[in-house]
Amino acid sequence: MLSFLKVGAKANHKAISAHLLTRFASNASYNGPSFEKATKLRQQLITPSAIPYYRNPVLIHKGEKQYLYDHKGTKYLDMFGGIVTVSVGHCHPKVNQALEEQLNTLWHTTSIYMHPKIYEYAERLTSKLPGDLKVVYFVNSGSEANDLATLLLRLYTKNFDIVTLKNAYHGGNMSSMGLTAQSTWHYNLPSIGNGVHHAMNADPYVGLWGGRNCRDSPVQTNRNCDCTQGKCLAEDNYINQLEAEFKYSLPKGKCAGMIVESIQGGGGIVQFPRNYVKRAIEMVHENGGLFVSDEVQTGFGRTGEHYWGFEMHGIVPDVVTMAKGIGNGFPLAAVVTTPEISQVLTEALHFNTFGGNPLACAVGMAVLDVIDEENLQQNSLEVGTYLLKGLENLRDKYEVVGDVRGKGLMIGVELVESKSSKSPLNTASFIDIWESCKDMGVLLGKGGISGNVFRIQPPMCITKEDADLTLNVLEASLKNQLNN
Repeated sequence: MLSFLKVGAKANHKAISAHLLTRFASNASYNGPSFEKATKLRQQLITPSAIPYYRNPVLIHKGEKQYLYDHKGTKYLDMFGGIVTVSVGHCHPKVNQALEEQLNTLWHTTSIYMHPKIYEYAERLTSKLPGDLKVVYFVNSGSEANDLATLLLRLYTKNFDIVTLKNAYHGGNMSSMGLTAQSTWHYNLPSIGNGVHHAMNADPYVGLWGGRNCRDSPVQTNRNCDCTQGKCLAEDNYINQLEAEFKYSLPKGKCAGMIVESIQGGGGIVQFPRNYVKRAIEMVHENGGLFVSDEVQTGFGRTGEHYWGFEMHGIVPDVVTMAKGIGNGFPLAAVVTTPEISQVLTEALHFNTFGGNPLACAVGMAVLDVIDEENLQQNSLEVGTYLLKGLENLRDKYEVVGDVRGKGLMIGVELVESKSSKSPLNTASFIDIWESCKDMGVLLGKGGISGNVFRIQPPMCITKEDADLTLNVLEASLKNQLNN
């Protein structure tokens, strides 16, 4: 492990050395099964589809703020936040306290009885949303939220066909799996995706069109761009493709709706040309449909400049789905829509046993408090922009770093064989770099259809020192791979 320290500049060497000295001196005690027994139990008892990260997995047993600890007490900087779920920090004391107080008062009744927490939380949550987005339905996960959004679209419009974008990820249950447009998440079943159309993805980096003036990001692609001031040709071309989808693939004027992530998460932190989403929602409305903004990863201040990702696109959607950071790791999700649209669920019984339970609502309110009290949206903007600019420097230095993108603490780093080809870096080399970052104490996510994008979506409490460490470790890992 220490052999990784031989690479990099002196400043990197010093920063990583200091980090290694502290991360192996933890007193985080562990009383669970041995690593060997845990591995055996996983292989025997857990579904084989649940594969842990890394060739040499980590056995995590404790979290604190932006840090995780394994069974040996080794400390890791968590730059993936439990897949973008830990928003305000692991085991935040205010969130813990809210949960503990509720645990000692009331665990569960479901909404068949009235309990105050669901009403208090609904009021707090909807106050964060613009316009007439004032009615909330609580569920437990992003997949459930997008499944319910699909139902709302079809019930309200009386239409069936739904549009999503290629490369999108909207969940893993039967309905949301169809919304997802990545073959890696599809099973060979005829019912999946019935009535769903996947339009061309408006990706300025690897798409047919795009360049250095298209994205709403501190870092642009290094791709040449023919756009002129105030006129994005890539945006026009992708909108033309979307229009063709409506013209040729859907019944005329009979769209149920469109669902879009404000920034694609699982697809590799992909951003669209600036006004693409704004023009897309207009087209959806013209064709009789509703527009859903999937804020499962981009909500709650993560993008920095705005509380909700859709605000960067200058729109107010008809439906908003949210999960992950909403509960800082507690199972909680929500669908928010207008009073008019919400009425369609009264046509039949629709019920979620655990949705809006007292524990989840207490946690949700505490998360909202912490985001505001600790200025985590502003921190996402400041630290995220600082990290993005540092990653841009790495892109300019290393041929394998093809693209850096994102806003706030929603960041992607795409590794390629060469900048000219943009071909995904081969899996073995990518995993080597990823694994060495872990061995030096920084946990990164990965995504993209080819699994060649580092996803950096940490707890929003990280500091510039954490950003520096991430940059130093990533550069050391890149150099180590190039030297092999």
